[in-house]
Amino acid sequence: MKKTLAVLLCIALPVAVVAADNGHKVRYDGGSVPNLKAGANLKLDFDADRIRFAKDKTEILVIPASSITEISYGQDVHRRIGAAIGIGIFTLGVGALMALAKSKKHFIGVTWNNAGKKGGLAFQANKNDYRGVLAGIEGISGKKAVNANTMNVKN
Repeated sequence: MKKTLAVLLCIALPVAVVAADNGHKVRYDGGSVPNLKAGANLKLDFDADRIRFAKDKTEILVIPASSITEISYGQDVHRRIGAAIGIGIFTLGVGALMALAKSKKHFIGVTWNNAGKKGGLAFQANKNDYRGVLAGIEGISGKKAVNANTMNVKN
């Protein structure tokens, strides 16, 4: 029985690794991509010389790495007030503690100029792999990301 299980795991594990999806899951926030609404879930893949965005296994956008003009990064931090109210209805103490919790969203922006055709987009990356997405875009484009949170805007 143990040998059968060991053989089964030796076969199943490599198949699962090969079949794994290597792309990054991101959420489109806005930009110049036609026929794509904000909030759409996309898959981001890197090639040696381009970035590809796909939705439901259909390629939506391909950006050549040499055409990228700017990369930006920013965070949206907010308190979880709605969740605290929901929990606070049942347990007052836990609801009060939940109101102190913060949530972060990580946004990445990319602008490009491909032979006079300019465009840009912003997307939300997962909190666990936004650093990898940023490093990948910086690596293939040769540009350094600008942190939008440190920029001072004067009116």
